[in-house]
Amino acid sequence: MAPRKLKTAEPTQTSARRQHKADAKAAAATPAKPRPLTRIQREKQDIILEAALEVFSAHGFRGSTIDQIAEVAGMSKPNLLYYFPKKEEIHRRLMSELLVTWLAPLEEMRADGDPFVEIRSYIRRKLEMARDFPRQSRLFANEMLRGAPHIIDMIEVDLKALVDEKAQVLLTWMDEGKIARTDPYHLIFSIWATTQHYADFDVQVRAVLGKARGGEGRFEDAARYLEQLFLHGLTPRPRA
Repeated sequence: MAPRKLKTAEPTQTSARRQHKADAKAAAATPAKPRPLTRIQREKQDIILEAALEVFSAHGFRGSTIDQIAEVAGMSKPNLLYYFPKKEEIHRRLMSELLVTWLAPLEEMRADGDPFVEIRSYIRRKLEMARDFPRQSRLFANEMLRGAPHIIDMIEVDLKALVDEKAQVLLTWMDEGKIARTDPYHLIFSIWATTQHYADFDVQVRAVLGKARGGEGRFEDAARYLEQLFLHGLTPRPRA
């Protein structure tokens, strides 16, 4: 019996066509690298984010709409959606940038500095943020009250890592006898609570202080009081 002939290979042209289709499919599956934004596009995004900050800080995430943000931004809704297709994207962008700003004062606490100078400076930096960024503080507080759904990953990683680092700095100062021994985490939480109060409850603070004391000087008064409160409590006491 004569041996069967092997199947011949497909014509070269057909193989090339199939390879071309495979290459095209692979290219389509690979996401294209986004082009850098132009100056005008960056400016448009900044306008949208500023408008969103105004709306979110006033109405919260659930109470805010794309239409409200577009109106405050002074642009049409379709134009806004070109830059941010969803309300969630605007909010997450705001929160991620806000967290960077929020971490900065704590990052500046130096391990090689004088403990009382470093803690006093941290208190003042936090009060300055309460004075200069009240909308951001309220936005952050609203996010925390909702369980931080948009930035929980950043809190559990970035914020926790920084607080762990600075808590160790505080513990070292305690071990060296430079400040009184206490829980470093709750010390940081207490500074957050007392300083951000002047942003989140500003209406209440001004109403209770009255016109005579409710002006810009309230932040300096608060700084002096909080310095006395925390630094007095952290002063090492001689053992009995």
